Amino acid sequence: MTAPIELYYWPTPNGWKITIMLEELGVPYVVKYINIGRGDQFQPDFLKISPNNRMPAIVDPDGPGGEPISVFESGAILQYLGRKYGKFYPTDERARVDVEQWLFWQVGGLGPMAGQAHHFRQYAPERIAYGIDRYTNEVNRLYGVMNKRLADRPFLAGDYSIADMAAVGWAIPHENQGQDLNEFPNLKRWYDAMLGRPAVKKAIEVGKEERARQKSLAEDQEAQKVLFGQCAR
Repeated sequence: MTAPIELYYWPTPNGWKITIMLEELGVPYVVKYINIGRGDQFQPDFLKISPNNRMPAIVDPDGPGGEPISVFESGAILQYLGRKYGKFYPTDERARVDVEQWLFWQVGGLGPMAGQAHHFRQYAPERIAYGIDRYTNEVNRLYGVMNKRLADRPFLAGDYSIADMAAVGWAIPHENQGQDLNEFPNLKRWYDAMLGRPAVKKAIEVGKEERARQKSLAEDQEAQKVLFGQCAR
């Protein structure tokens, strides 16, 4: 029997991308918690897997040629798993390009902009109106892009795919981003459908108890120092 995939994870929107994919695939995996507020991401053993000191990452003991492989960066992990298992990532070139466009839209746009909105709205030691407005408005624009895209199709690339798995986690904390989903009816319909999927429900619960043992990031100044005080040293 093949050993389970090792998932290096913390329950955040980026981490949820991979638990959603693994739950949808129904393949065995074991969670290795990387407590990002305590600096687990800087441990030497983890850096061998994820040199950017970010989770999620995976180790697949049954990689190409039957040899183990490690993969970091959430988008790359989703693509790898999609190729390996032949699900949620089409082989037809036109369909694949459609999925990849929206996957990279999330990786390069929705995630980083929503992350900055969270930072300036919740964690910045000073309330900087420019930063709050800049990123709240940009997330609003991106929600509008998604809303238009979903006007005539059930999912971002037509059929359910890794693009949807990547995006939904960043819509879950929409209130913390200053957004009202009622302003985006197509997005809200998609959001409700996504959260209604059993695999998605199960995936976003992974590590919930582990995270609950910690202070909220907004209250935990030590964790903020770890997360927001990083530089090249």
